[in-house]
Amino acid sequence: MDVTDATFETDVVERSATTPVVVDLWAEWCGPCKTLGPMLEQAVAETDGKVALAKVDIDHNPAVAQAFRVQSIPAVFAFKDRQVVDSFIGALPEAQVRAFVSSLAPAKSEADLLAERGDEESLRRALALLERVPESADTRRVAALARVGNNAVGVARTGEIEVKLDSLLERVKDDDAARQEFVDLLEVMGPDDPRTSRYRKALTARLF
Repeated sequence: MDVTDATFETDVVERSATTPVVVDLWAEWCGPCKTLGPMLEQAVAETDGKVALAKVDIDHNPAVAQAFRVQSIPAVFAFKDRQVVDSFIGALPEAQVRAFVSSLAPAKSEADLLAERGDEESLRRALALLERVPESADTRRVAALARVGNNAVGVARTGEIEVKLDSLLERVKDDDAARQEFVDLLEVMGPDDPRTSRYRKALTARLF
């Protein structure tokens, strides 16, 4: 997401209380920034929502640049629990960028690992484990993965998911299984996917 002086407090500092946020300070004229940017985006995308990326154009957001006392870019800072926990300057090799981002992601639970296997026995064990844990956004997502299968993550990143959701939407009012699958797919997509909000509204309209 693009973050400005006005939104930095909410989009980065406050959000980091629940999700680690990588802040990429860049500018259009900066060549190394254009090399590093796509690597950061890919590394963050691979965390499946466990880490967020905030991009700040310092030419248009001088207050953020001043707050970090930026002298050269690209400059990357990691926020967790409303404070900076790590940083680096310059365009690092891709392996180091991935390591930087992955170190911020919460460790995978046993239920996560079981859900990723994707076989029926592992999925059943993952659901059993989740029944003992208080419900949260993370447990709902893992439970959804366990029900719809791990290949749903790949499908969620393509246009195929919209075809599937549109098909399910026609049946959600009278078909409990279709409604559960529809909700599970939205959990897999996650709140950062702009389609999630749109389809949640469509579900509400169809049901009520």
